[in-house]
Amino acid sequence: MGGDFRELLEEKASFMASSRDYEQSAKVIIGIPMDATTSFRPGTRLAPYRVREVSESVEEYSIYQDKSLEEICFYDAGDIIIPFGNVGESLRRIEEVSRGLVKDRKKVFAVGGEHLVSLPLIKAYHQQYSDLVVIQMDAHADLRTDYLGETLSHATVMRHVVEEIGDRNLYQLGIRSATRDELKFAASRTNLYLDSLLGAVDEVMDKIGGRPVYLSLDIDILDPAFAPGTGTPEAGGISSRELLQALHRLGELKVVGFDMVEISPPYEKGDNTSILGAKILREALLAY
Repeated sequence: MGGDFRELLEEKASFMASSRDYEQSAKVIIGIPMDATTSFRPGTRLAPYRVREVSESVEEYSIYQDKSLEEICFYDAGDIIIPFGNVGESLRRIEEVSRGLVKDRKKVFAVGGEHLVSLPLIKAYHQQYSDLVVIQMDAHADLRTDYLGETLSHATVMRHVVEEIGDRNLYQLGIRSATRDELKFAASRTNLYLDSLLGAVDEVMDKIGGRPVYLSLDIDILDPAFAPGTGTPEAGGISSRELLQALHRLGELKVVGFDMVEISPPYEKGDNTSILGAKILREALLAY
């Protein structure tokens, strides 16, 4: 692997069917074990390792796409080394690694970690793609100016994203929890589809067209019945089937980067959310 950014990565248990050939791999998985600003139930730092570990329970072959992970070449680069408690340095390291991978023309598939980790990833992609749009699939708007006095937080991440990529370049799907101020901000500066996912996908795709897309998936878009292992569960969400259908549909877009965040293994029995996360990652690797 070329570039100084490799010094910020450490190998962990590899995702199923991953290659050991970085140079030949167009797609690269990275884990980001950071949950420094988690406000309710911490534990997302454990997700990257657990998703990899349970991936052995999931088939390499996708019946939905008639494709197998054995037919593509992707590399698992391990986890970014996170200095726990130092948010600024953690974000710097994530951005440095992301920039290195994008410079090497790799498509990044990141597993968090809390949702704040999406910000440096998106910054790295925006440097490469000036017309980048972001699709956020989430239960929460994440548009606060601060949370408990902290401006860099999982609850403020998408407000920072808007400042980075510009107004009306963020598409927010599945949102069912927000403050009144967040909704006012969204009305003038984002494209928010309140409590809607599948019903909004076609319209969003028409609006985006051929522009490069970064897709950020917060697992709490799902109802807690389907994904109990998350830090801030929000009742009234979608099913895992609906989410998979939306992910497949979005595969027609020019998706250049992907992250999956907010899986928290300590808050479930039986690894159901982590196993679902492994299946989602398999579908994303095959679709994008």
